[in-house]
Amino acid sequence: MILSLHNRKIETSLPAFIMGIVNCTPDSFFAESRGGVERARSLIEQGADLLDLGAESTRPGSEYVSVEEEISRLIPVIKEIRKFSDIPISVDTRKGEVFKAAFDAGADILNDISSFEDSPELASFAAEKKIPVILMHKRGIPSDMQKNTEYSNVFDEVNGYLESRVKFALDAGIEKEKIIVDPGIGFGKNMEQNYELVSRCGELCGGKYMVLMALSRKRFLRDSCGLSTAEESLIPTVAANILSVERGASMVRVHDVAPCKESLAVLKYTSSYESV
Repeated sequence: MILSLHNRKIETSLPAFIMGIVNCTPDSFFAESRGGVERARSLIEQGADLLDLGAESTRPGSEYVSVEEEISRLIPVIKEIRKFSDIPISVDTRKGEVFKAAFDAGADILNDISSFEDSPELASFAAEKKIPVILMHKRGIPSDMQKNTEYSNVFDEVNGYLESRVKFALDAGIEKEKIIVDPGIGFGKNMEQNYELVSRCGELCGGKYMVLMALSRKRFLRDSCGLSTAEESLIPTVAANILSVERGASMVRVHDVAPCKESLAVLKYTSSYESV
């Protein structure tokens, strides 16, 4: 599997790329994901294919931060990582000013939870610089998104939204192979809806684009298993990631790179044998 960045290509021999989560925030829901540079170094050592850095928490119930605050948290971490690694860096932001500063500091990929709705001008910037973009579905903003989880058909509505945002990206000049879609697990969805999207993720946008699944230690997994905390939910996360990759995901965004890599290695070898 190959992913084209703005200036190079990366590939993996596993069934999906592994994106390690680095939270440059004080309030992310899983405390171990915080830590900036040292967190990044640990995930690189575990074998992450790329890192996803975020400096504004988007967990349900969180509040947005200013452009200045986001930049002050994010840019020093990118610059320090670039002193010892050329690992591809994705930046989880919805703000044009933030991403442009991150790109100048060495970032490679835009992970936009607003799918260009909050910063439409970012689409032309991404097209010009040939930057891969991740387009996600959500409802509302983090502080209220879980108050509106009613859908007539969750897959059709999520799929329709992503198709419309893909069209916006294509119309702006972004190349098809640079577009990745994300159904936004946990962003305005209940447990049953999340599971439906996991099981059908490969059908999104007709299977024409890479699919990112961000399932790691999310509440719906622990609720379905009777667990109380994110710290308890590694095993459900590994199981859900394997299922999503079997169903068509091209990339998984995870807190725990080493267990994910081991599970995908098993999937790789078992998938090479046809059932009798």
